[in-house]
Amino acid sequence: MSRLRVHRESHLVQRIGWLRAAVLGANDGIVSTASLIVGVAAAQATRNDVLVAGAAGLVAGAMSMAAGETSRANARN
Repeated sequence: MSRLRVHRESHLVQRIGWLRAAVLGANDGIVSTASLIVGVAAAQATRNDVLVAGAAGLVAGAMSMAAGETSRANARN
């Protein structure tokens, strides 16, 4: 038998999962894109090559996040 009482207060923690996902996604995107750019620049590539690699990394990251979110939403339904 439990002595714990039912907690009747309503908190926003259960409804704010989107913020956690946004913060972690932004952090992941910044770190992965920055490391890609630093790696290409360290290989003594031209400025244009670094910009193209950075843009390609941003697009690939956005598409990957969108595909993951789509599959997660489809799995819920």
